[in-house]
Amino acid sequence: MKIAVVGATGLVGTKMTEVLRERNFPVTEFIPVASAKSAGKTILFGGKEWIIKTPEEAVAMKPDIALFSAGSDASGEWAPIFAAAGCRVVDNSSRWRMDPNVKLIVPEVNGDTLTKMDMIIANPNCSTIQMVVALNLLHKELRIKRIVVSTYQSVTGSGVKGINQLQDERREWAAMNLSSEFEAAAPGNRVSGGRDKAYAYPIDMNLIPQIDLFTQNGYTKEEMKMVNETRKIFGDDNIAVSATTVRVPVEGGHSESVNAEFEREFTMEDIFAILRKTPGTIFIDNSDNPPYPMPLYAYGKDEVFVGRVREDLSCKKAVNMWIVADNLRKGAASNAVQIAQLLLRMN
Repeated sequence: MKIAVVGATGLVGTKMTEVLRERNFPVTEFIPVASAKSAGKTILFGGKEWIIKTPEEAVAMKPDIALFSAGSDASGEWAPIFAAAGCRVVDNSSRWRMDPNVKLIVPEVNGDTLTKMDMIIANPNCSTIQMVVALNLLHKELRIKRIVVSTYQSVTGSGVKGINQLQDERREWAAMNLSSEFEAAAPGNRVSGGRDKAYAYPIDMNLIPQIDLFTQNGYTKEEMKMVNETRKIFGDDNIAVSATTVRVPVEGGHSESVNAEFEREFTMEDIFAILRKTPGTIFIDNSDNPPYPMPLYAYGKDEVFVGRVREDLSCKKAVNMWIVADNLRKGAASNAVQIAQLLLRMN
């Protein structure tokens, strides 16, 4: 089994390699792929050093499965080329997610829809993944009518740049007054050491209610991803979704406050029972310690954690809940490897 990781030197690509190793994926030949500037360097996998290849070199090696995390442009160019060579592609970018001919897969939710004919499979947005995993059985049993979600997303969602900016600001913050920090944070400026910023404003000691660019309707692309991807994964265009996405000064793990309204009647005991048996989740109730999920405790784990589940006092058929997951793992790398494991069973 030849496995390629395209974008192997990036944050998510590195995590994909780590998850492949942890899950004992049956790799006979590992093909790390990156840009020409990284080609020729080596990556350690399975106790052996593997030479980083360019995309052209990797295609010629005819991998069986390629996990892509190299950005939308690279995926748009190379995923079809890999697929044409007989390689199944699991893509982590946004390039193929809303393509009507490409399936958007979260294994616990709709993994059973995959077939041998699917050569390019899209990995959803990190925030969408953890939300639909948590809501999956609730939707099947009670039918979701409307979702209102606010996210609290880690800087790791912005890659190394986001981590660097947070760490740099934490080192510098004490030496700066607030006014000079905001002045220094103007778009195009750099933090000390000459490192590019991920955000136009300070992230340490701050929240930024913008992830990705704004669209004409006033929502950001990240917010619209949650709207459109949720409907596609659940296969229901009638679900109303309203999202607000926020970047927070946390280095690992996304959190979400979710209000879900259902079509059917329920008791809170029904909700708790459904959540306890929802695949891929860990339900935290008030008797646990801590009595709610936090990104600190989700870090490095593949499960989606659900807690603070309570009745909506303003709407008869709705509940509020708090959902947390490691965005680099279940929100990206682990979900992609799980998809690859499903493909493996089809061979």
